[in-house]
Order: sequence, then C-alpha cells, then structure tokens
Amino acid sequence: MIRYARRMAKLYFRYGAMNSGKSTALLQAAYNYAERGQQVLIAKPRIDTKGEASIVSRLGVERAVNFVIGPNDDVRTMFDAYRAQTKATTGQDVACLLLDEAQFLSVDQVDDLLRIAILEDVPVLAYGIRTDFQTIAFPGSRRLLEVAHALEELKTICRCGRKAMFNARLVNGQFIFDGAQVAIDGESVTYESLCGTCYLRESNGMLAHGFNAPSSFIPTLAPDADFS
Repeated sequence: MIRYARRMAKLYFRYGAMNSGKSTALLQAAYNYAERGQQVLIAKPRIDTKGEASIVSRLGVERAVNFVIGPNDDVRTMFDAYRAQTKATTGQDVACLLLDEAQFLSVDQVDDLLRIAILEDVPVLAYGIRTDFQTIAFPGSRRLLEVAHALEELKTICRCGRKAMFNARLVNGQFIFDGAQVAIDGESVTYESLCGTCYLRESNGMLAHGFNAPSSFIPTLAPDADFS
C-alpha cells in the first residue's frame, strides 16, 4: 500500500503594483475552488471602502466577502467562527481563505494568517501591493514578505511599456508625493502604476523619506536617465 506524505497548508502572498489584476486573480481562485465543489472564505480589511463588503475587479466581476476585518480584529478568531458557520450550513470544511488588499492588515493579523495556514491546515492566499505611493512598504506587506511560505509577483506594465513596480498617486490628475499613506482611490484620488524610470521622472528623483527633504537637496535627473 502506497502512503503519500500529507502536505502542510501554506501562506501565499501574491503581490503586484496597482492594476496588476490582484482582485481578478483572487476571484478566479475562488471560482476554481467552487467549480470543484469546495468552500472558501473571502475577507478584506475594513479600511478598503471600495466595493463596500465586496471584492470588485477592474473587469467588473464582483463577489461579496464573508467577513470584513477591522484594525483591531483577531483574524484567527473570525476565521474560526465563519469556518464553523460554513461547516454547519454546507456540511463541508473550508478549503481556502482568500484575503484581498492584504497590505492593510496589521503585523499581528498577518501572523494570524500564518497560524491559520500552519495550525488550522487551511491554505491562505493573500493579495496586495508591497509599497505605498512614496515607495514605503506597508506594515502588512512587509510582514507577509517576511513570513509567507511562497511569494508570487503579479505583473503589469507602465505607460512606457516597461514592467511597473511603483504606485504613484494623483489628486485631480496631478502627481503628488506627500500626504497620508492610505487614500482610497475614488473621484479625486487615483493611482498609476509606473516603472522606476517614470516614477523618478514624476517625483524629480525623490524616493521614500526624501520627499520631506528641503528643496535644495532634490536631485536633478538627466533627460536620458534610466532607473528601471
């Protein structure tokens, strides 16, 4: 009799610049599980007000989440409650936990995701961006990069055709490089995914904390500078 080693569930972090299809990929993963008759739980942070209690992709596909995570919520406790509810209503266990906008989670909440994967033996797929509009990592993303079993980059392209890696913020159509770390895109605030070269051209060469430096310290970019 052949015995196969049991595989341990893992925490996956699938990241990419904005508009790289992260929400679409999450919804596709949920569809794939459902097509095989399996149950999933979908969640997102409360701070993401876009779509309210739903995941909405740029393609127009939408699906309601099972629960919304507040800034101080215990994710593992919430997962256990909705897992029990799923078992009671469907007679099936949860096959996977899917998280959108995972960059908005706290460090402790990301650690809960790792515990769910390892201790509850349920795969966790977290989708999000690495850095904010000033190229500074979100705490949740930083922790995911530290502890996730597997990392996968979802790619998109810059306006120039290179691979986009940074997220630039526009307010009323103008690039801005100071302000709060979180500003959900809407009517006046939008974002554009840029490669290194295009980002540095728009920011006049500044990165991260350098945005707060005196103007005399702002470097001048050569017209043909390439930072991709």
